[in-house]
Amino acid sequence: MKGLASILLAFLVLCALPALSQNANKRLILKDGSYQVVSQYQIVGDRVRYKSAERGGEWEEIPKDLIDWPATDKWNKEHEPGALAAAEAAREKAEQGDAAEIDKEERAERAAELARMPFVSKGLRLPDESGVWVLDTFQGTPELVKLQQSNGDLNKALGHNVLKAAVNPMGGSKQLIQIDGARSKFQLHVNQPEIYVSLDVNDGNEAPEEALKVDTHGASSKEKDKNNYSSPTSHYVIVRVQGRRNLRVVAAMNISMLGKISHSENIVETTTQILPGSRWMKVVPKEPLSFGEYALMEVLSQQEVNLDVWDFGVDPTSPENKNSLTPIQPAR
Repeated sequence: MKGLASILLAFLVLCALPALSQNANKRLILKDGSYQVVSQYQIVGDRVRYKSAERGGEWEEIPKDLIDWPATDKWNKEHEPGALAAAEAAREKAEQGDAAEIDKEERAERAAELARMPFVSKGLRLPDESGVWVLDTFQGTPELVKLQQSNGDLNKALGHNVLKAAVNPMGGSKQLIQIDGARSKFQLHVNQPEIYVSLDVNDGNEAPEEALKVDTHGASSKEKDKNNYSSPTSHYVIVRVQGRRNLRVVAAMNISMLGKISHSENIVETTTQILPGSRWMKVVPKEPLSFGEYALMEVLSQQEVNLDVWDFGVDPTSPENKNSLTPIQPAR
């Protein structure tokens, strides 16, 4: 009986010793970098007993202090049943987090792009550049036409030039604004166009010097306000221009009317809207425009106007405007 009790006690002690499952092979990594692939192992005193997965069968022994235990524990933990699946799940979670962050950045970039290039019609959006664009319709197709400012002496590389003058006319019917040609090269086919003015925020940079000081050839000019560059506080009106041989003119009397609460058949008021992102201002005439020649004029304040206007005509029978932007057709 004592012999049987001793055997049972030894069996229980061995079961209590640290041992890994036989369901999967393990590694005993030695300090010299080599390793033994084992099906199971036990620590007994200063020895490690193990069964080699390669040789199988018999128990073998190795001194305990020859084994690199941190490396052994790390490898076996990483390769125990379910560890790979857990690691894969953690990796997928991290990737999802990275993807969410990328999606967030892409959404921010998309919002910034839409602010710079908003859609004005299906498949048609404003370009990412400064200037004044008008939404026209030619033979049922919406088109964006870029208008040019009338003063040829100014730097055309600028998207928005400012040539200031006082609202008060300077001497009777003297014409303050003269536009070359009896007819604008930009002819619209709609009588209530949508006009889009870029708001050129300089991000702390000053406007180019060419836009600050200009020669008005006798007009009452001032240096351009550096903080009012393509300002969203400007007001816009549409003025009917008068033909003079090979010229179109905006008379001083029309200029003076802009500073008064008074109706003039030559001045069409507009409604304005700052689009989301504060990159563009939408300008629409309050009433339809009849056949004829016009100019979009910027009223900087109750005392000042911008003499450099954007000219256009309204003629539904005119040919299509050159270099206009048309909708992008979706791929099929």
